Amino acid sequence: MIDRDDLRAAVASGLLTEKQTADLTALAHSRKGAREDLSAGDEPFELFRGFNEIFIMVGLGILAAGWVGITAAFSGRVNDTLLTHSAMSSIVAVVLLWLLSEYFIRRRRMVGPAILLSLLFGANALVGFSANFSQPFMVMRDDYSSLPLPVALATVAMAVFWVRFRVPFAMAMIAVALFVVAVMIAAISNGSPEGVSSLFMLSANGPFAWITLALGLLVFGVAMYFDMSDPHRVTRRSAQGFWLHVVAAPALVNTVGLTLLAREGAGSQAMLLGFLALFAIVAIIIDRRSFLIAAIGYVVTLALAVFEIDAALMVVFGLGVFLLLLGAFWERIRARLLLLLPSFMPLDRLPPSH
Repeated sequence: MIDRDDLRAAVASGLLTEKQTADLTALAHSRKGAREDLSAGDEPFELFRGFNEIFIMVGLGILAAGWVGITAAFSGRVNDTLLTHSAMSSIVAVVLLWLLSEYFIRRRRMVGPAILLSLLFGANALVGFSANFSQPFMVMRDDYSSLPLPVALATVAMAVFWVRFRVPFAMAMIAVALFVVAVMIAAISNGSPEGVSSLFMLSANGPFAWITLALGLLVFGVAMYFDMSDPHRVTRRSAQGFWLHVVAAPALVNTVGLTLLAREGAGSQAMLLGFLALFAIVAIIIDRRSFLIAAIGYVVTLALAVFEIDAALMVVFGLGVFLLLLGAFWERIRARLLLLLPSFMPLDRLPPSH
């Protein structure tokens, strides 16, 4: 094992620069936790690295609740300058959250607090921009034309936050925010969607389903970019891809699946099963179990909502057996699939088959 004395000797001899040594040390620290004690081929995932992170997250939650309470109590005394007070409160909160992020994310490299700080930073940005750029009276009259601007500005703020701290969960928040902005702009131009199904059915009126499909493909492409830049999944880029897959999968599965379900006839059901099978194959090839979970969750929800209870329970039981078998033989199935792929595909940029 290489220790600190070895690294110092490497710098002194000119074999490594100080920057290379710092990057190597940071990589070793980032691998420790999510990659530690994982079997070959397993997908790294962690929400926190120990109870101390939970302890800190509880403290951050209490601090945020106290800040909201103090801000709300103080704003009630200065109603004539409510917007100015909201702006000042948001600015102070941004500074505080940024300093906390510098310590807990960049210095301590904590996972759980990084996720919570991302949520708090995004929520604060959204509240601050909404208080100063949206029109409350228009919103009360179901006129949401003033909302896309503050949501877009909050998305830009989250992008700045991500550039500085590279929190993977923040990337997922940016993807969801882009979807919200796109849907809002489409709703202003074409009218509000008739229901949730309009967001996913390509045959519905309006462009909502096409926006969902396009953004799903875009997010999937970005996720694959991060995955293929880190095929061995030893850096934070792998976590970026993980959270983006979590966002992309529901958009793709729900859009195509619900559109096929809306079509009448046994052919549409066969096409739906074929699409879900193709989805599973893609998830296995790219070695992302998280990408497949969205499809399985969709099928379970669909079965419980559409089928009779007996048929739905049979479907759920069958999916449970399928997941257990797939989890047990994932690597074997994936090795066989990779052998069937053509040689021109960039297999070297996918996780290796063990």
